[in-house]
Amino acid sequence: MTAAPVWSVDPRTGKRRAQVAQEATPEDVDRAVRAAHDARAALAERPVRAALLRTAARLLDEARDEVVETADAETALGAPRLTGELARTTAQLRAFADIVEEGGFLDVRIDHADDTRTPPWPDLRRWKVPLGVVAVYSASNFPLAFSVPGGDTASALAAGCPVVVKAHPDHPATSELCASLLRRAAAEEGLPEDVVVLVHGFDAGVALVGHPLIAAAGFTGSVRGGRALYDAAAARPAPIPFHGELGSLNPVLVTEAASAERGEEIGAGLAASMTLGAGQFCTKPGFVLVPEGAPGDGLVKALTAAVVDAGAGVMLDHRMRDAFVAGVAERAELPGVQAPVRPGPDGDHRVVPGFLTVPADRLATGDAHEALLEECFGPVTVVARYRNEDEAAAVLGRLPGNLTATLHLGADEASGADGRGAALLERLTPLAGRVLVDGWPTGVAVAPAQHHGGPYPATTSTSTSVGGTAIERWLRPVTYQSTPQALLPPELHDDNPLGVPRHVDGRLEQGGSRPAPHAGADTGTPADTDGAAGA
Repeated sequence: MTAAPVWSVDPRTGKRRAQVAQEATPEDVDRAVRAAHDARAALAERPVRAALLRTAARLLDEARDEVVETADAETALGAPRLTGELARTTAQLRAFADIVEEGGFLDVRIDHADDTRTPPWPDLRRWKVPLGVVAVYSASNFPLAFSVPGGDTASALAAGCPVVVKAHPDHPATSELCASLLRRAAAEEGLPEDVVVLVHGFDAGVALVGHPLIAAAGFTGSVRGGRALYDAAAARPAPIPFHGELGSLNPVLVTEAASAERGEEIGAGLAASMTLGAGQFCTKPGFVLVPEGAPGDGLVKALTAAVVDAGAGVMLDHRMRDAFVAGVAERAELPGVQAPVRPGPDGDHRVVPGFLTVPADRLATGDAHEALLEECFGPVTVVARYRNEDEAAAVLGRLPGNLTATLHLGADEASGADGRGAALLERLTPLAGRVLVDGWPTGVAVAPAQHHGGPYPATTSTSTSVGGTAIERWLRPVTYQSTPQALLPPELHDDNPLGVPRHVDGRLEQGGSRPAPHAGADTGTPADTDGAAGA
């Protein structure tokens, strides 16, 4: 049986650009995983991993023009956005190199033998080791930052895990180019190129999660596709961790005081956030609670003007465009729903942004309006008008898990003087992994304190896919008991020759000097190296 061709397609026209690869057969997937598995030992040393990550960043930067041009031809995301996303991607690679060198991610803990305890303690030395080969499933909406050279790949390599990446069909040429640069980086550092392997095709993705030598998986995409792979990972004879980012509504609550004080500003900010990248950010604010009455009316008026000015855009592919058009039509037909700016098609290839409004009491109970509480991928948001705080709370109580939740407060509420702001913040906290106050969620800084994840269906685990702690997904702890130091890795020796931070007998030892922090790019706008997380 002949393998199916993989075509690069221009979303601006829907026409094929070129054949760039063939879909992987089951035999191809098996060879890819086994090749990556054989490369594990080459990543054992931390300095080698750090060098690989930095060389990969350098090669991607040097190929910037080609990478951006190729990605734009396949995604229509535009050179400014993609230039920023590439900067975010290479900064992330370098940040993980710093993390690898510093060594704190190993979480070394040493408890010396203590006969005075009851019962006595033996000598115990704990650290974390890589899981093995990681399957990475690329995202559609971030051809760089969440695809072949993105955060899952960078964090897995940092942990010492080779990767097999399943390319997204929306940007196969970009995937091939980036994979070739990562493999070249490995070769320049004297490593097997197969520490990074690329495969194409839907069936390849299914086969990948079931391969017995795959030790974990990272996924960014739809709830339907991610849940199917998650279930397959759990149904294996030996289940594996599946870290999936599946979907998010990213609710926003605007108080009456906030609407009165700066409704125009909030309306304009909402429009900018929900139309960014043609609404194709997984952190897009897709549901907004706005009070009824004059202050809320002013916010909606400002939102209307700003969305009209935003203009039409091209979505990543025609399948997503059709799903967006159908999803908006379904929601607009529900009782009580209005469309002050009707989102929908604009010619054969573009879409216009818009938003829907609905009385909040329609959402507080029952399932008739359930679709309004589900993500609609594209440039649309739902504005629910609430009469009082109890009504808003009832709607919040029906929301699923999210990546983000946002709260816009009045000045007195934000000051904490009356306790209302803190109470509202506490109400939003169970809904999301990142809670914002007086901001917008379409910016995910690559920073040590970042958390990009949330309760299901936002993600399938409690881990983050952005920030330094993303490395923890690909590690497992091991404790050595009463083991001669000569047999242990140097990180577990008493003299700590490599200077890693450790807890010894309950006390923190800082180890060697920490490298200067690598500033991550905030990704809210092209000027901020646009490239936030997305599904």
